[in-house]
Amino acid sequence: MVRDPIGSESMPSAAEICAALDDPDCREIIRNLEEPMTASELTARCEIPQSTLYRKLELLTESTLLEETTEIRRDGHHASKYAVAFDEITLGLDEDRSLSVQIDRPAQTAD
Repeated sequence: MVRDPIGSESMPSAAEICAALDDPDCREIIRNLEEPMTASELTARCEIPQSTLYRKLELLTESTLLEETTEIRRDGHHASKYAVAFDEITLGLDEDRSLSVQIDRPAQTAD
């Protein structure tokens, strides 16, 4: 499934964001995503087993920290590419003393 984190209907909870960022493999993926990459490229770069990598990519896209797009190829073999979908994450306390999260997104450019 291709997910647009900027257009998501619901904002992830602070707990979801913290869970994703607490995972060492997720942090390694984010650290290595200097440009959009496929899962195969990430597997080679991060040295994370592919089955583990797919689970981590799902966690990161569901928490809207990564954006997944589909690269359409002429040969019919389409590929998902992943890119970091935030510039900054801020955790704070609401008036009721519960954690809140603010995610600053990169400016979108017209393709």
